[in-house]
Amino acid sequence: MKLRHWIAAMVVVATMPALASVESREITLEDGLGSAVLYASGKAEAGPGVIVIHEWWGLNDYARERARLLAEAGYTAIAVDMYGHGHVADHPSDAQAFMQAALAEPEKMGARFDAARALLASEASVDNARIYAIGYCFGGAVVLHQARMGADLAGVASFHGSLGTDNPAQAGSVNARILVATGGADPMVPPDQVGGFVTEMMAAGADLTLLSYPGVLHSFTNPGATEIGNQYGMPLAYDEHADQDSWRALMDFIR
Repeated sequence: MKLRHWIAAMVVVATMPALASVESREITLEDGLGSAVLYASGKAEAGPGVIVIHEWWGLNDYARERARLLAEAGYTAIAVDMYGHGHVADHPSDAQAFMQAALAEPEKMGARFDAARALLASEASVDNARIYAIGYCFGGAVVLHQARMGADLAGVASFHGSLGTDNPAQAGSVNARILVATGGADPMVPPDQVGGFVTEMMAAGADLTLLSYPGVLHSFTNPGATEIGNQYGMPLAYDEHADQDSWRALMDFIR
């Protein structure tokens, strides 16, 4: 396993790419699987495509904005509703219910993911050999599951996502390169879970880059996290440095 483990302790200013003109369109997935939003830069040549999986709140404005930022960077991105019914939560209890309902139907979740990948692959602006998947919180766990199952992806990136699993990767099963960005003070992703994940990936022979940000809590990429954390007494907080640095790492990761 190739493991690059960086403890980010210094402030790094992210280098943002030049903005591209972005086109978007709403898409209904086949077989009643739900919906997605495709964002494209309008570039003629084929390049990377990126599947974006939302936090447990659902396919909200934050998830859509992350997909738009990828398109502005020159990629084609598709933000997928993994709940399948347009559910978007404002309260943690609703988010928990939506997430548990989705997790109870893993076949449908897998079908939604596969449908999104197929849609990206059909776009003229996407090189089928350069399809990535990124996820935040709930979505981070989703994309790591895909990597564990040997999904045909160039890479997956998880931001403050759970690293534990009941279905660990088997030796030689992980085809995708993996980028993980996690908060060093995130009680939802504690050190023993991080250590167990690294051990799992080493045994599987995966290509893993792990970024751990000291003192950083859960949901650190979401600018609204601090307010939500204060409102509901949850260990959530936005961290500008961790957000910018992990985004820069993602831009380097996508080839």
